Amino acid sequence: LLPYILTTRQQFSECKLRVFTLANRKDELDRETRNMAALLAKFRIEFSSVVVIPDVTKRASDASRARLDTLLAKLPQDTIPEEELLANKEKTNRHLRLSELLQAHSKDSEIIFMTLPMPRKGHVSAALYMAWLDIMTENLPPTLLIRGNQTSVLTFYS
Repeated sequence: LLPYILTTRQQFSECKLRVFTLANRKDELDRETRNMAALLAKFRIEFSSVVVIPDVTKRASDASRARLDTLLAKLPQDTIPEEELLANKEKTNRHLRLSELLQAHSKDSEIIFMTLPMPRKGHVSAALYMAWLDIMTENLPPTLLIRGNQTSVLTFYS
């Protein structure tokens, strides 16, 4: 909604709104794309494209893992216990993949709006959470991470 609101202003009226969403299943890409396009159309939100990304759970590249290792090596020793890294292995991989996807699809954008990934309280240390955010936004154009309050701001009647 925020990127669309910006495009209603003269200063940003020529900007293209590209919507990216993650798919749960590879065999439902076409249906997911149509559903997202229909939802945007319902709210009369103009967009230039909708891209559904299927492979977010794929293993992150070795280069991404090396970037994270380099970042974590700069932290004081034992800031993030090894047990925490092992317990959050899947989430770490997901954030590394998101970083790769952001680089692949949005590195040439003027600005990126993205939902802020929320950590589970007591399960992820602040240091690991900040490392995830740092890796995801590294070498990107200005990125606005948005946290909602799980309250719907758009209402439609079907």
